[in-house]
Amino acid sequence: MTLAGLNALAEPEARAALERCCGARRWVDFMLAARPFADRAAVLAAADLAERSLAREDWLEAFSHHPRIGDIEALRTRFAATAAWAGAEQSGATIADEPTLAALAAGNRDYEARFGHLFIVCAAGRSAGEMLTLLRSRLGNEAELELPIAAGEQSRITRLRLDRLLAPEIP
Repeated sequence: MTLAGLNALAEPEARAALERCCGARRWVDFMLAARPFADRAAVLAAADLAERSLAREDWLEAFSHHPRIGDIEALRTRFAATAAWAGAEQSGATIADEPTLAALAAGNRDYEARFGHLFIVCAAGRSAGEMLTLLRSRLGNEAELELPIAAGEQSRITRLRLDRLLAPEIP
């Protein structure tokens, strides 16, 4: 989609497009109100401003729009709208061996029990082993430290998805 295309979308279609980038309603509402965007830099600046307004509940809402790292079945079913993007982002997990996938599943359960939300990591370019190492290292964090780390990872994911959303169409 082009920037002009995003600016021209009716609100329901623009909302759906932006929700693919970040699932927090407050973030999407902010982005919708910021349209029309003058250029790509304006989109990214609006995204930054929107993120600064998010509270804990908003971040948790954004996190809930992601499948667990390594949960390939969830990518196919519950997260169908973002499956292609999430699948590409998690490609390191899709080629992982069974013991690594089992360790990721166990680590995800431990993380969710400890922090009350999904383990969020910008998985693009990372192997399953790297993600498992990050998950294990973050399990030792205090909750007040972990939420900002997860929010930073969500921000990186949002940037990647905005770039994909606004990628020039190839004829």
